[in-house]
Amino acid sequence: MTALSGPGSTAPVRWGFLGAGWIAHRALAPAVHAASGAVLHAAAARDPARARTLGTGRVYDTYEALVEDPEVEAVYICLTNEAHLPWTLAALKAGKHVLCEKPLGLSAEEVRTMAEASRWTDRLVVEAAWSRWHPRTRRAEALVATDAIGPVRSVEAGFTFGRVSERTFRLDPHRGGGSLYDVGPYVVGAALWAVPDAEASVIAVDCERHPDGVDLTTQARLRIGDAAVATRTSIDEVYGEWLRIAGEHGRLTLDTPAYTSWLAASTLRLNTEAEDLTFDFAPVDAYQLMIEQVSRAIRGDASAWLVPLEESLRVAEVMDAIRELSR
Repeated sequence: MTALSGPGSTAPVRWGFLGAGWIAHRALAPAVHAASGAVLHAAAARDPARARTLGTGRVYDTYEALVEDPEVEAVYICLTNEAHLPWTLAALKAGKHVLCEKPLGLSAEEVRTMAEASRWTDRLVVEAAWSRWHPRTRRAEALVATDAIGPVRSVEAGFTFGRVSERTFRLDPHRGGGSLYDVGPYVVGAALWAVPDAEASVIAVDCERHPDGVDLTTQARLRIGDAAVATRTSIDEVYGEWLRIAGEHGRLTLDTPAYTSWLAASTLRLNTEAEDLTFDFAPVDAYQLMIEQVSRAIRGDASAWLVPLEESLRVAEVMDAIRELSR
């Protein structure tokens, strides 16, 4: 067996995938194949044939076998939401770094458990909030941080799409179904980075539910610092993605799609009292950027940018509060 390569190594990080679903095939496997500093070493799925089509030579028919593979350095978890906690902990215990699909956990307590395990194993846990690595999002965050629009006073954030199949896990309350778990991390996450380091409180929630109990649509009013925030998530409406951030001196608008711009050009608009600017961004694979940054961090590059675990915890805490008020 080849020994694992530690920080400072120039060898590509050897990734293993748990799950071979749509997002793994469509986005993450191509991202790893295209990324510098990464290689898809192994994949595990209930159907090994599906895992093989991800383009890896090593295939497992159990998740346990992949997690115990001594040559796998980092595990990407692409499983349904209720499986994120147990398989993150299993991977950390086996000495692997973890990149896990959103939502990282089904509650803030789950995220805290992952964070504690990350500390005592000295391994990374990163939420795969891939749009955060997009250059447009990074520019918008920088503009907020440099006071380009002044103190933020309001945020409007939403992500909606049409009714999902009755057979999907998104309608199963035992598997982390519902619109808030599905697209809430995009929406709540954006509201929180728009008003960083400020206390968040949930004021009101309006929720429409499926007969099985999951939320089809959740609309919430929040207060984050001095900003009034309106969020909307839905898996039962016409498609829409929006993010509008208004400050004392101007406004930032991420044109649709506000969160899922992928392999297509995108636009950011800055409107202030002094000027109106449009920033155009060329097509980019933010999944690839995410894989490259996480791989660099694993190799000890302190300049690599990651979504901090503290931020994932903050998102989970706000989502907990929204769910509590919707009961």
